[in-house]
Amino acid sequence: MVLSFLFNARNSAETEEEKAVLPSSIVQRSSAVKQRTVIAPESSKLWAAAQAIKQWMVDIRNKIHENPELGFECCMTSELVKATLKELGVYIYDDKGYARTGVVGRIGSGKAPFVALRADMDALPLQELYEWEHKSKVDGVMHACGHDAHTAMLLGAAKLLQERYEDKEFEGTVFLLFQPSEEKNAGAREMVNDGALKEARAIFGLHVSPALPAGTWAARAGTLMAGSTRFNARIHGMGGHGGVPQSAIDPVVASAFVITSLQPIISRETDPTISQVITIGMINGGTANNVIPDYVDMAGTFRYVEGDESTIEERKDRILEVIENQAAVHRCSATATFDENHNYPPVVNSSNAYKFVRAAALNVLAEESRLFELPSSATASEDFSYYLKEIPGAFSFVGCEAPFPEDNEVYPVHNPKFVLDENVLPVGAAIQCAVALEYIASPF
Repeated sequence: MVLSFLFNARNSAETEEEKAVLPSSIVQRSSAVKQRTVIAPESSKLWAAAQAIKQWMVDIRNKIHENPELGFECCMTSELVKATLKELGVYIYDDKGYARTGVVGRIGSGKAPFVALRADMDALPLQELYEWEHKSKVDGVMHACGHDAHTAMLLGAAKLLQERYEDKEFEGTVFLLFQPSEEKNAGAREMVNDGALKEARAIFGLHVSPALPAGTWAARAGTLMAGSTRFNARIHGMGGHGGVPQSAIDPVVASAFVITSLQPIISRETDPTISQVITIGMINGGTANNVIPDYVDMAGTFRYVEGDESTIEERKDRILEVIENQAAVHRCSATATFDENHNYPPVVNSSNAYKFVRAAALNVLAEESRLFELPSSATASEDFSYYLKEIPGAFSFVGCEAPFPEDNEVYPVHNPKFVLDENVLPVGAAIQCAVALEYIASPF
């Protein structure tokens, strides 16, 4: 998940004249961060219980952080999750594989009401830059998006829920979904296809956000996060000497015009009130400064907040058309395709589910001032959307703001200097537990 933005969030308890706006850039935040204080919720019964197991969750998170795994290859993480659930007495479905290394657990009677909670487990191909006791032991791989914390929080919620079920505090069933490969190749889609949702009638998920102090929560009804697609292209030319360009066909020049020509699709072909963005994030061509290469590779993303399936497909076709035709203008050819394994729909919170999870968060955090309503959707994406295509639910954010110790700056997720405030762990675990208990008590 790409959450490299910082939210401008509106405190949902305040009037328009009294907006509490979170700064929208790291630069703006730097001075405030130096004066930051951790926001600690009042000791509600559930939050107090989660706080009591904070170190237990921290230890789990540290183990996962030290041993990050990419994509569907979350083997060690999966085994740790299974071992922890077994220790807690949680039932684990071992009849089949779920998205290869996914884990599905069950707490409760096995009878209705049925609700699901989800955490993702995969890391990112980044080299961690923070030298600390639990730094990643895998070169070039890091938990830079907080999925280690998500897994620890859901295990914490499992511990709280299992204790309450054993004490006969609720009847009903909670499914626990631990999912690999959120960052690419839509692990959520594979979980759905493999039947991981079981009989669940609603699903809820959380993501940490360094834009928010620990002890705060944020979300919105409707579209929360953008749909995302990925495309790859190769511009084919004919190599030659850099000093004799007329004897070659230069794919580097063609690629430059391709990149420039993609932007008017947004600025001149899209309604300005509709949020869409095309980004070329990778370009690679050539091996020497005096050689025109045979080809140039590029890759990018197209993100959108709204649009029906046919409209989005038309836009994707237009992107491919521009790549191919612009290459042809410069005597090159192009092969361009969209990645079928990365076609994430927007994350859309139903109104009822949003109100429901907000109420549960308020029960945990105790004060309206700790809840923020996001004024608009984000152009980051999340494959949690695949679950929401099947059943209603809501996705939301919990604050984990923490400065990088060496320069006191707060860095976004997907950054090699990303760190998080461990106080987010009991907050996330308590909110997830509260959501499940409230749903079982009053399903919508």
